[in-house]
Parts: sequence; C-alpha cells; structure tokens
Amino acid sequence: MKITINDLASTMGCEVIGDGALELSGVSSFDDARADEITFAVDPKFLNRLSDTRAGAVIVPLDFINDDSKNLTCTLVKSENPKLHFFRIVSRFHPAKEPDRTVSPMASMGCGLTLGTDVTMGPNVTVGDNVTLGDRVCLMAGVFVGDNVVIGSDTTVKPNVTVMEKTRIGKRVLIHSGTVIGSDGFGFTPNQGAHEKLIHAGFVQIDDDVEIGACNTIDRGTLGRTWIGKGVKTDNLVHIAHNVTIGENTLIVAQVGLAGSATIGKNVILAGKCAVSGHLTVGDSAIVGPGGGVLSDVPPGEVVSGIPQMPHKLWLKVGKILPRLPDFRKRLLALEKRVDRQETGQRDSSS
Repeated sequence: MKITINDLASTMGCEVIGDGALELSGVSSFDDARADEITFAVDPKFLNRLSDTRAGAVIVPLDFINDDSKNLTCTLVKSENPKLHFFRIVSRFHPAKEPDRTVSPMASMGCGLTLGTDVTMGPNVTVGDNVTLGDRVCLMAGVFVGDNVVIGSDTTVKPNVTVMEKTRIGKRVLIHSGTVIGSDGFGFTPNQGAHEKLIHAGFVQIDDDVEIGACNTIDRGTLGRTWIGKGVKTDNLVHIAHNVTIGENTLIVAQVGLAGSATIGKNVILAGKCAVSGHLTVGDSAIVGPGGGVLSDVPPGEVVSGIPQMPHKLWLKVGKILPRLPDFRKRLLALEKRVDRQETGQRDSSS
C-alpha cells in the first residue's frame, strides 16, 4: 500500500508544508523511520531534532514553528492532535483483521440463545442458556459466557475470557484475553472461629464503548451491580471489587485495585498501582498518582499522590525529604545528647 502525504492530510484536515505528493508506504518511530514512512513529534525532545529524522513526513502540532528550515529534509504535516492523527494513519497501513463471521462447529451453545446477524464464535466457545448476542458480536476461541448474559452489537471478546452469569455488556466493547467478569466478590463473615462465605447474587454492567485490558478481574455485586460507565478504559491486571461504580471516560492504569463499593467519578485518571479503599469516593476529573493509596474521599478535580493520599505538590516535597530521614535522625540524636549534657551540667553547677 502506498498513499501520498496529501491524501492522508486531506482526510484529517491537516496542513502540509513540503512535498505533499510524496508516496508513503508505512509508519514508524521517530528514530527508525525511513524516507518512505511517516512518524510524529509532539514533545520538544523530538521537535528540536526534526533535522535528525530520516522520515519522509512528520506530523507536528498546529502551532509548531520550525526555526531550522534549511536543514529540514522531511515534509511537515501540521495537526491539531498529532498523536491521534498518527495512529489513525497507523490503522490505515495496518487495518485490523476482520473476523470470519462464522460459528465454529466446536462451539457449544445452550438453550434459548438469541443471536444477531454476523455473529462470530471461535473454537471451544461455550455459551450458556438464555444468552443474547447482538449483531457482529465476536467471541474468540475459548470464551465462556454464562447463563442470562447480554452482549451488545459490535463487541469483541478476545480468547479465554470468562463472562459469568447475568453480566450485561454494551455495544462496541473490547475485552482482552484472560479477563474474568462477574466472579464472586471477596465476602466472608466470621462464624465460630471460621470464615463463612457470603453469597454474591448481583451482576456486572459494562456500558458502551468500554475497553477492558488483559487479565482484569471484575467482581459481581453482592446484591446490586458493579457498574462500569460508558467510555471507561482499563489497562492490564486491574481488579475491580463488588459494587464498585466507575463513571464515564475514566482511565485506569495497570495494577490498580478498587475495593468494594468504591465510587469513581467521570474523567478520573487512576495511575499505575494505586489503590482505593472501600466505600470511598474519588470525584470527577480527579487524578490519583502512581502507587497512591486513597484512604479518604478525593474531591473533584483534585490531584493526589502518596500513601495516604495528599495533594500532589505536597507529596513531591515529602518525597524529597524521605531519603534524608536517616541523616535527620543522626542529627536529632546528636542534638539530644548535647541538650542532655547541658542540662546535666546546669544541675551539677546549681547543686
């Protein structure tokens, strides 16, 4: 496949500076791109090195001004959102493989199944009773779907995903391999020195346009629902406990853990390895930094870090102090000894 720079730019409303007739055969990273490939630059560390790249074209911010035009050999494509437009170009050169839209003879289907059009089921798919699958649903090899599950149109479930009974999944959802949706929550109560299991009779609801990363575990509600709102994106290895609610368009990075009945607002960012304790609320548009531990409610729009969480700017100061604590301890002990000697001397002289 070869596409001219002008053709690519016209579809995205971008401005071309240079040879727009140049034909491109692919995409690549800034340092690896060849003369027939396109890349992108957003950060100053790349924008300041445009003369170093061998790419035929570079997508840059709309307000970028090149002060080194004499040494510049590539064509510039000015964009309002360089990263977004670059990866749209990536999808043109590397389009996703279309599923076969067939049902494997090795798939197992229960009673009362309602199928939309062009449904795909790979080998060893197991679908329970009274399941509803919308149009163009794709269940890849080894997927398990329990009883009374509803999956909306254009949803793709990748290999070896488990979707337990009563789960409700919306349209255009993407679920990556190894994820378990609708498992029992971690609920036990003491009884005569042992831990008796609490039955979880609830369900999981996943709204439209959600993407769930690989090896996520999303527990069913104890009685009601665990609810993941429209447009939420989770990374790999995320745990979402029973009765958690996650608002629209929230981003959850790898190894985040959300305890039972936590409420996460809209447009929140939970950075890698952070954790939110049970029954707490993280407000809309808040950010929890990497490794943060949320032990009390976070107001809307707040940026917090650390354990327990605190305003991010304060945490930066705390982080600088922590490595110096051993030295502070030595100085404090020395100071205490000096004070003790002075007090001892004063007592001796007064007696």
